[in-house]
Amino acid sequence: MDKILKQKLEDKNKKLIDMVIERAKRDFPEDIALIGLTGSFSTGDFHEKSDLDLIIVNNTDRGWEIGSCFIYGDVGYDIYCTPWGTRLAAQATLDNPGVSSLTDLQVLYCAKPEYLEKFNALKQQAIDAMAKPIGIECITRAKKHIDLAKQNYADMMLSCDDNTVRYASSQLLYNLVNSIVDINNTCIKRGIKRYFEELSAYQFLPQNFKCLYMSVIEAKTIEEIKNASHLFLAGVAELHEDLHKKYANKPTPTYENLAGTYEEAWCNMRNKVLDSVAKKDKSYAFLAAMGAQSYFDEMTFEHCGTKKINLMQHFDPDNLEKFKNAFLQAMDDYLQEYVKVGRPIKRYETFEELYNDYMKT
Repeated sequence: MDKILKQKLEDKNKKLIDMVIERAKRDFPEDIALIGLTGSFSTGDFHEKSDLDLIIVNNTDRGWEIGSCFIYGDVGYDIYCTPWGTRLAAQATLDNPGVSSLTDLQVLYCAKPEYLEKFNALKQQAIDAMAKPIGIECITRAKKHIDLAKQNYADMMLSCDDNTVRYASSQLLYNLVNSIVDINNTCIKRGIKRYFEELSAYQFLPQNFKCLYMSVIEAKTIEEIKNASHLFLAGVAELHEDLHKKYANKPTPTYENLAGTYEEAWCNMRNKVLDSVAKKDKSYAFLAAMGAQSYFDEMTFEHCGTKKINLMQHFDPDNLEKFKNAFLQAMDDYLQEYVKVGRPIKRYETFEELYNDYMKT
């Protein structure tokens, strides 16, 4: 950029910054905690039409009154506030994509020293979080964005409208970008114009990342958009699954963590399955199958680390006996987990046996 033009832009920004700080001091001495600079003028990656990204941290609701949107010359400006307890707190825990506006903020004005201390504590919290090695924390954060992308994909699959499909694909791409950022336990530094460039340098990316990313953008027809979105989503989901397997602490079946789980399965699922099949009620049986599969998956992946049981593949609405037999076999397979750790089933033939065991201390 021409030095003269660059100096003009910097002079204009200084006037705007001084104006906002002057009003904060004059009208909001207790309401505005600090003001900082972020965005392209902070990183130096600005152009002639770049706006000024100020972060104004407000203490009170009255502080919102300092905000304003206006056009100065031919550039639009948005002077807005950021409360302590919502956006900044979420950025400190890496739960908000705009982390760099916290970690890289250039503080221009601070009303009181304690506000700067509070801000620096949040900033350090975010820096410390990103300094941790790749692990289950960032993998878990990424899952939220992948789930949002799945919702975007569902929205586009249910539509035949060009605008709806294209918009859903842009949301999907944005959420997948954020999931990749979380997977790599970092943050976007330089805004949307550098997304592709920044992400391309990350350690963990789906295979053929550049092609997958650009295919969503370059797709022309509704069918192409849907196909490209599916491939990008599948690629990121596969990456996430691989890393989750690598970093998650998978539970293992023990005498303690299996306690009551077989009996719970008997209580919540067995009678429903047998009853629905006996009544030849396809809907009842289908939902009972769903509940059983959900329970077995929960025991496998979240609580006990038991053997994976694939039950739903055996559901046949025209052959419910086949499903019933598969379920009973699944119960037997689950029982073997008890056998392996030497845990007996809590089963009683008489009320006296139950009473004596239940009431003992």
